[in-house]
Amino acid sequence: MKNNRSKISNPQNHSSIILWMILAITALLFSCNETSQKQATKSNDSRPIIKAPSFNSDSAYYFIAQQVAFGHRIPNSVAHVKCGDYLVNQLKKYNFEVIEQNFQARAFDGTMLKSRNIIASINPQSNKRILLAAHWDSRPFAEKDSIQKNTPIDGANDGASGVGVLIELARVIQISEPKLAIGIDIIFFDSEDYGYSEGMPGTGTSDSWCLGSQYWAKNKHTPNYSAYYGILLDMVGAKDAVFAMEGTSMNFAPEVMQKIWNTAHKAGFGQFFTFEKTPGITDDHSYVNNIARIPMIDIIEYNDEANSYFGWYHHTHKDNMEIIDKITLNAVGQTLLEVLYNE
Repeated sequence: MKNNRSKISNPQNHSSIILWMILAITALLFSCNETSQKQATKSNDSRPIIKAPSFNSDSAYYFIAQQVAFGHRIPNSVAHVKCGDYLVNQLKKYNFEVIEQNFQARAFDGTMLKSRNIIASINPQSNKRILLAAHWDSRPFAEKDSIQKNTPIDGANDGASGVGVLIELARVIQISEPKLAIGIDIIFFDSEDYGYSEGMPGTGTSDSWCLGSQYWAKNKHTPNYSAYYGILLDMVGAKDAVFAMEGTSMNFAPEVMQKIWNTAHKAGFGQFFTFEKTPGITDDHSYVNNIARIPMIDIIEYNDEANSYFGWYHHTHKDNMEIIDKITLNAVGQTLLEVLYNE
């Protein structure tokens, strides 16, 4: 009888089992409902990809040619002043608020350079800001050429190409719908290319370059200015250019670089943007990262065969309009538009 009783549940045991089953079912239903809510929230948070407006490479090419047409954009020259005025007027034409940052910079050879950073902003009320930059001066020497080494170069790619792309971005942003909700700041750094090169008289270090970005990083145009991230353009217009994942950029802003490179590949520009990781280079973004503490990446051409950031035209008289390619300009410009409109 004892064994038989052990197999028969009393009313109290029945109640416990029923209660346990109710609790288990309730927990299961709650879990399913919570999972559904999380999935719905995730679905709501994932924004659809916004179709960015089209970049016009013909227009960008025109803006590059206009800069070159002024002559050599060397600080202390008439051409430098006239080109600077042109850039300011173009940015104002596209409804950007412009601040001119005038300063004196001492070059490696002791020359005092009358310099001018040009800063343009749209949606100044927006807390989320993206910083876009390029240098607008040109090299006063052609030290890598076989002739006329001490004469200025056109700097069509080394300087003017990045500026041309950014002016075209400003134009597209101004005329396109929907309007960007984020803030955009464009900086044209001056006195970037008046640096020391081996064999020149005088002494120089890596800090003899990028004088405009060094000045801005220590004297921001707006106190306590910051940006979500920054993108520097340098030599972005040559035919068949390839842009690698530059080391300084990967050190300070790897997620930003990955996002831009992924966007380029999705947009069909994978041939221009390689996932190869390359050594760091001292460029304007170095000082924005180290001094201004804004994560900035550098889109800069890399010559894989020569293991160098400097193409065959670099600091020679061959850096003229003949090497500028509209297909390359479009790859860079359209990638940036896709990034900005989906930020």
